[in-house]
This record gives sequence, C-alpha cells and structure tokens, in this order.
Amino acid sequence: MATLYEAARKAGVPFNREIAPSQQEFRTGELTLRYLDWGTPEAPIVVLLHGFAQNAHSWDYTSLALSQKYRVLALDTRGHGDSEWAPDSDYSNAAFQRDLDGFIGRLESVPVTIIGLSMGARIAYVYAGRRPSNVRNLVIVDSGPPASDGRSMRQKGGRRRIMDFVRLPDQMDTWEEFVERIHQYNPRRSMQEVRDTLVHKVRRAPNGKWTWKYDSALRDPDRPRESMPAAEQWGYLEAVTCPTLIVRGQDSDVMSSETAAEMARRMQRCQVVEIERSGHLVPGDNPVRFISVVLDWMSSLHDIR
Repeated sequence: MATLYEAARKAGVPFNREIAPSQQEFRTGELTLRYLDWGTPEAPIVVLLHGFAQNAHSWDYTSLALSQKYRVLALDTRGHGDSEWAPDSDYSNAAFQRDLDGFIGRLESVPVTIIGLSMGARIAYVYAGRRPSNVRNLVIVDSGPPASDGRSMRQKGGRRRIMDFVRLPDQMDTWEEFVERIHQYNPRRSMQEVRDTLVHKVRRAPNGKWTWKYDSALRDPDRPRESMPAAEQWGYLEAVTCPTLIVRGQDSDVMSSETAAEMARRMQRCQVVEIERSGHLVPGDNPVRFISVVLDWMSSLHDIR
C-alpha cells in the first residue's frame, strides 16, 4: 500500500488519511466473488464496477479519495481480478446482473451509489433500470449504446481496438514486456504508472511465463460474443430514476459525444461532463480531474451528504 499512497500523492489525488482496503468475498450461488472494502462501515456506500479485462484495483486512486467520506466497495466481476472464473464460461449480461443482485442484495444499507466504467458502466445502468429503488445515484463512465442517428463508427473503432489488444499473444517471457505492451496501448500513462498497477493485472503461468490474470475465455477469438441490442439498452437507461452523471473522456474513441448527449436527453435527471486529457479509461488517464468532478457532483446531491 505504501506505493499507492506515494503514487497518489505524486499524482495529486486528494486524501487526508491512509486507508487500506480489506479483501472480502461472498458466494453468489454459482461462484465466489471478491471485492475490496474501503472506508467506514457506517458511511454511505459507493459500489465501483471496473471495465473489461480490469479489476477492482483499477479504481485504487478513486477508492482512496472517495473513502475519505464514503464506504467504497470495489468489486472484481466474475472472471476478473481475484474472483473465480465462471466454470461454464458464462459471462453473459444476465450472469453479471445475477452477481450484482446478490452483491447489493446482501448489503445492509441500500440504496447505494454505483460508479461504473465501460463494461462496468453497462452492468450498472442495466441494474439501475432493473432495480431503481436500490440505486441512489449513478455515474456512467464512457459507456452507452450506439447513437440512434447512426454516427457510431468511432465507437466501433474503439471497441475493435480494445479487442485487438486483448487478443494479442497472452503469454510473455518477462514482466517488462507486458509493461511495454500496455504503455504502447495507452501512452497517456507513464512507464512507472504501468508498473505500479501491473501487479494486479498479470500472474505467473504454470510454464513460468507471465499472462493476464482474467479468464482466458474472455479473449478467445472463437468464443461467441453476446451483444445487448441498442433498443434494450435504451430501455434500461430510460427506466433509471436516480440522479445520473455521465462522464466521457474528451478523446474517447469508444463513446461518442453524440451518444452522451442523447443519453442526457432521454434519461431523467442526467448531466454530462467531458474530462480533458483522457481517452476511454478516464479514471486512470486523468484521475485528479475525474475524482474532482465525481466528488463535486456527489456533494451537490443533498440526499448523500
């Protein structure tokens, strides 16, 4: 944890006290999921949902800052981080919803605030549309359905870029080879930043090489991909009743500004903020600005003060 605090101070992340998370787990009935529990148990709960191929530690800067005031629960979704892999390779939308039903359903304090990035954001807004009484506030980070006017080629290009990256050869001889690969994929991060976070993303394979920590089935090019229809996604978004903040990376090639604007028009109590100097992975690309925007927005909502 010392490395996190030092890196956070260097990056300018706001925190007054060093809070170390505890790793917890729970059984969904299908498999064991693990999560990081930050902050005071009596504080309002914020649930963090990471993106595809990421894990709960992807939120470490955000968790450290928010846990000064809130109880932050950062979940490793099935097949990611330290959670179990689905034995039947079930990574469907329905499976993620079952897991979140179980996770939030076991909490003593509901409703909660949910902040999700990319895949995690889709899980979050589908859940919020399904279970509106369980969600106090919602932050959607760089994710949404295709724009209805058809101007979504840039979104498709960004998603293709992500899949091309995760489908590269997934075993490498040295740790530094993974550092180089990740830095080439996202040069906004310094080499040291990549090294600091890589410990949570890769593991030793039985043959001694390094490989990704998340389930290899998720990067299998021959595995059928489930795609939720745009109309279904819009239906869930329009069913969300809580205050919602949409955060888009100004340079994102995954979420278009047209999609963000359409979401704001079609959702209730919704606003959009674009974060400068950031692409799709907003919380890591510009963590200080992201944290500032989220904290200011949450503080403006009287029911969570």
